[in-house]
This record gives sequence, C-alpha cells and structure tokens, in this order.
Amino acid sequence: MSEYTFESEYWGDCTNTFDEDQKHYIYGLYMGLDRVGYSFDVHGRSIVDIGGGPTSMLLKTKNLGKALVVDPLFYPAWTYARYDAKGINYSVIRGEDLTRDGFDECWIYNCLQHTDDPAKIIANGLRAARTLRIFEWVDIPAHEGHPQEITKKLLDDAIGNEGKLVHLAEAGCFGLAYFNTYTQ
Repeated sequence: MSEYTFESEYWGDCTNTFDEDQKHYIYGLYMGLDRVGYSFDVHGRSIVDIGGGPTSMLLKTKNLGKALVVDPLFYPAWTYARYDAKGINYSVIRGEDLTRDGFDECWIYNCLQHTDDPAKIIANGLRAARTLRIFEWVDIPAHEGHPQEITKKLLDDAIGNEGKLVHLAEAGCFGLAYFNTYTQ
C-alpha cells in the first residue's frame, strides 16, 4: 500500500475531520499564529499551505491575502468548493513539485512523514515565501503510509535554522513535536 492510499483511506469521505481540525489550534499556537476565537488572524498575509489536505488551517483564517493549498491527493468535490468559497486556490500536486513563489508565508504541518523528499519540500517552501512556519511530529519510525522518519536534525538542516521540541499530550496531539518559525 502506498502512502497515498494510506492517507486517502484515513480521510475517507472527509465528512468527519474533527480528529485533525482540533489539532490545528495546537499547531497554530506553536507556529506563532494569532488566534482570535476559533480563527487565526493572518493580517492580510499571503500564504501557501503545503500538504493542507481537505481541511487546511487556511480555512480557519481571518484577513487572508492570496492563498494556495497544495496536496497530492484527490478529495471529494465539495471539499474544493469550501476552498473556492474562501478564495483559496488549490493545486493537486506534491510539495516536492511546488514551483510557485511570491508568498509572505509557507505553512507546513503534520505532513512530511507522508512524503518522498522532506528536504526538497522545505526548500520549495523557503523559495515560495519569506517566512516558513512549521510543525511536525518527530522521531516516529517510518511505517506503512509514513515512509519518512522526521528528526529535528533533518528539519534544522533543511531549514538552516534551529527549531524547538515540545512533548504534547492534549487535544489529539500526542508525542514529540518540532516547531519553527523562520524568516529569511
């Protein structure tokens, strides 16, 4: 089974995304986002979300500028209609294949375990935007559907900046996580 099949089966018909949605508020805290109620105020910034899937954190923003979600999987048509309604563009491509640039920020969260080349994705994110905000689970051995073991060293080396680690056990977030906000 490929990582794409594994992830598609996880999402199913995308009608119940609470498991992932609740985690977004924890990710946002460590990514340094301004939370206002159940939204993140991004103050007009343009943002590309690599790996945002059917329920990107961009759907929870206020004052969003130009926005793009890239993800390699196909989801039900109604999930794309949500993005259209919010003015968010969506491209079904791998993060490794992102060539767009000109964004204020790139967000990467909870997706690099599923990829072929995490360092290339980070390089693409750094080319796409001035600021990279990242939250990733680390030190989980590769397994079916998660072909990459993400480590702090891998992320620090790819970003060129030292991030921080936190042990979490709340709101669906359990384990050792890496977070970093890096502005070039």
